[in-house]
Amino acid sequence: MGQPVRDYLLTLCVTAAVTYLLTGPVRKFAIAVGAMPAIRARDVHREPTPRLGGIAMFGGLCAGLIVADHLFNLKGVFELSNEPRALLSGAALIWLIGVLDDKFEIDALIKLGGQMIAAAVMVIQGLTILWLPIPGIGTVALTQWQGTLLTVALVVITINAVNFVDGLDGLAAGMVCIASTAFFLYAYRLWMGYGIEAAAPATLFAAILMGMCIGFLPHNMHPARIFMGDSGSMLIGLVLAAGAISITGQVDPDTMRLFFDGSERGATHAMLPVFIPLVLPLTIIAIPAADLILAIVRRTWNGQSPFAADRGHLHHRLLEIGHSHSRAVLIMYFWSALIAFGAVGYSVHSASMWIVFVIIAASAVGLVLLLMPRFTPRTPHWANRFVPPRYRRPTPEQASSPAYEEQPALVTSGAQQGAQAARAAGLNGATAVGGRQRFLSRQKVDSRR
Repeated sequence: MGQPVRDYLLTLCVTAAVTYLLTGPVRKFAIAVGAMPAIRARDVHREPTPRLGGIAMFGGLCAGLIVADHLFNLKGVFELSNEPRALLSGAALIWLIGVLDDKFEIDALIKLGGQMIAAAVMVIQGLTILWLPIPGIGTVALTQWQGTLLTVALVVITINAVNFVDGLDGLAAGMVCIASTAFFLYAYRLWMGYGIEAAAPATLFAAILMGMCIGFLPHNMHPARIFMGDSGSMLIGLVLAAGAISITGQVDPDTMRLFFDGSERGATHAMLPVFIPLVLPLTIIAIPAADLILAIVRRTWNGQSPFAADRGHLHHRLLEIGHSHSRAVLIMYFWSALIAFGAVGYSVHSASMWIVFVIIAASAVGLVLLLMPRFTPRTPHWANRFVPPRYRRPTPEQASSPAYEEQPALVTSGAQQGAQAARAAGLNGATAVGGRQRFLSRQKVDSRR
């Protein structure tokens, strides 16, 4: 089998193209069936926006799997493993539940049960964790019940962690795209670098997931024309979890030719690629998982249900301290990329301390960005046509215009009015397992731009 880089690139492009082309018709369909709920107090957008973007993403997933099944270097994944079929079965079930929730707002327990059933369907078809490499102990075989419970738990946690960050335009799709890119690099290295065939399905899942997110992002960037909804957030969360499950515990130290120099230090560094599957699935959802844990602690501390949504998520905090919508999304992108690619880079060059210094320096840059919420970069005049209007440097005529001087004050006033209206309306909302508060008093936030 040759180097399948071109086949992966073709699969990614087809997935992205199908997702992109389907999103427009899906948006019209969502408007026609009324899948565009009114503005809620915790929402950041100011106009009713259609959901059901997950329909287009599921179409991209199916297209990517069909194309990969007919490519020379990738069809072996379908012949030697049942994991792609298991992924499609679980994805179809969780997607159907998400579509029903986007339209009819089904109960929280039904969604949680559907997530567990979708994970169980994948387990039945062979997509499960069979053993775990434990540092200091070695490879530990899991019983059938242990593997099933661990697989279901990982799927449910990942789905809800991804759904928790789906609060700003382009945030969830972008963060998952970054995570899947890092995971693709790691899985591809295991497959082609060490010749481990068990890493091939995870590599394919990561490539398809990148295509789904890339194809949907142009429609979902601020200001979003369509939301992915639970049908999309739960779908990409399940695909992300499926890749982690597929590769975790499938690495055989003997096939990686470890202990090459007989020294304990060399063996420790060589074993890092074996242990990294335990860490990488956590790093790629580190930001969503941290948000999930903080939300549960915050709500429990305040005497609320852990599933009672509020306006205290990390992206909401970034907006409250003064960051714009786009900058808050970019900051979340930065931290996701730093953690995910930092873990992958350290697994490749674990003996080099410069990796640690680069991560520390990048973290310092990220902290500085967090402390500068009102800093607005301006581009040179020649680059004005290539950047959004808010970053364009005004010409001398525009800067001296009274209308230009009054515009920032009007924008700030509108943002403050929207925030005040949201606080007055109370805090409510939804998560992947939390039901939307349909019977609480709601006040519509001013939808004028």
